[in-house]
Amino acid sequence: MDCCSLAIMSMYRNAVWFLNGIHQYTRKGYDAASIDFEPNDLDVSVVGRSFMITGANSGIGKATAMAIAKKGGTVHMVCRNKDRAEEARSEIISESGNTEVYIHVLDMSQSHKVWEFAENFKKQYPSLNVLINNAGCMVHKRELNAEGLEKNFATNTMGVYILTQTLIPLLQKSRDPRVITVSSGGMLVQKLRVDDLQSESGYFDGLMIYAQNKRQQVVLTQQWAVDNPAIHFSVMHPGWADTPAVSTSMPQFHQMMGDRLRTVEQGADTVVWLALSRAAARTRSGQFFQDRKVVSDHLPLAWTRSSAEEIQAFISQLETLAKAVQSQGDVDVNGPLVPPRPSFV
Repeated sequence: MDCCSLAIMSMYRNAVWFLNGIHQYTRKGYDAASIDFEPNDLDVSVVGRSFMITGANSGIGKATAMAIAKKGGTVHMVCRNKDRAEEARSEIISESGNTEVYIHVLDMSQSHKVWEFAENFKKQYPSLNVLINNAGCMVHKRELNAEGLEKNFATNTMGVYILTQTLIPLLQKSRDPRVITVSSGGMLVQKLRVDDLQSESGYFDGLMIYAQNKRQQVVLTQQWAVDNPAIHFSVMHPGWADTPAVSTSMPQFHQMMGDRLRTVEQGADTVVWLALSRAAARTRSGQFFQDRKVVSDHLPLAWTRSSAEEIQAFISQLETLAKAVQSQGDVDVNGPLVPPRPSFV
């Protein structure tokens, strides 16, 4: 396909996506969708069930942690900043009356530490019912982590992959296990790319790289569902919510949308529904959700579908990278890695 055709397709995808967003992803879209919500779906108690939420000290993660704590669940908050996590934990306990709220300090961009944390969690806790992959980042300048991975990819894709893969055996031992990943509608404008996971080629566009990472999360969820039928996997789009991450990473968009943005509670609603409701567990595993409904993970005529060969190439690269991360020793103060160093694609 020639460059002109690709450019036209890209413009089409972006225009359709934004028009969809204005109607569906805003606060007005949530209000319209919520008319069809089943009010009793969240009339549940989850006392005795455990939930791990990454990025749980603010935004959608915090709203999710609060909602689960109010239902009696044991909440494991995985957060990068200890002080902010402690503040959020105090607020959650005070408002919910639930003291079963625990903090784990972890930067999801630090790949080896993510693996170490998950391994230690498996040894310390006998079960985990629900994993919620919420933490993410949008870095607009190319940065590398200690393992030499580009930071957006390391956080949004590799961190999610390593954490989930490592915790799958623990989830499989638990009752009604679920994994929910918070993606983004931005992934609809991206086709899975398998030839430049580290964003080394061309112009570095943090927004589009973030959207590519979110497409990767959708592909991962679908693959996990096939490989692990005992666990219910889902991925969702929270809509355009007024979160600290949005105001920091996309200040112009945040200012332009203003009070049309959803509240964090509205953004978290489908995460909470997927984590708690019996209705969510009855849906087919591996699907993409928006406002408690399964929606297509591709725009009409958008040419964003991937072949089985492309998906397998992507998964194989993640497996190779994860094995290399696990084998790393201490980080050399003069360089990113002590050998062996993986060959990143």
